[in-house]
Amino acid sequence: MTAVNKENWIEIGYEQFALYGQGELKIERIAKKVGISKSSFYHQFADIDLFIEHLLKHHISQSRIIAEKERNVKNVTPELVNVLIEHKTDLLFNRQLRINRNNKLYNETLSKSNKIVGDAFVHVWIKELNLKLTQTKINGIFELALENFYLQINKDNLNSDWLSEYFSNFKKIANSFV
Repeated sequence: MTAVNKENWIEIGYEQFALYGQGELKIERIAKKVGISKSSFYHQFADIDLFIEHLLKHHISQSRIIAEKERNVKNVTPELVNVLIEHKTDLLFNRQLRINRNNKLYNETLSKSNKIVGDAFVHVWIKELNLKLTQTKINGIFELALENFYLQINKDNLNSDWLSEYFSNFKKIANSFV
């Protein structure tokens, strides 16, 4: 099996986890989607736990890519919104980590991912909102917004219109703190 096939396993597994959670990480189902025999999964990953570790490492890599893109945007709408739409699966994966954060490995990955992406995101928001708040207050608002964001997103509403409206509402709420 080539590395491309290993990447196919990871890509399909990552998407399945993002959309449906760990409960849908069924090797047979993923094998059908990948178009590779179930036995080749065990050749590449040995077991589901090792496979999940690969998915979590992939998520951290994706978080770094998102953060780099966020550092280069000049505004929330439309530039940041476009980055988030481009990385819809990554956001949904992060949502699943958040939902299942009672799993130690998921919680650690969630914390790393939030730190990587969050720092870049907060920087964009500070510029956009021009808030005159302490860093502690800005971080607090961001944490609340992040929790609220992940409670609301799903594969159907994560689009340009919804994100633009969400960030517009967030901006009004944040400005009310000033």
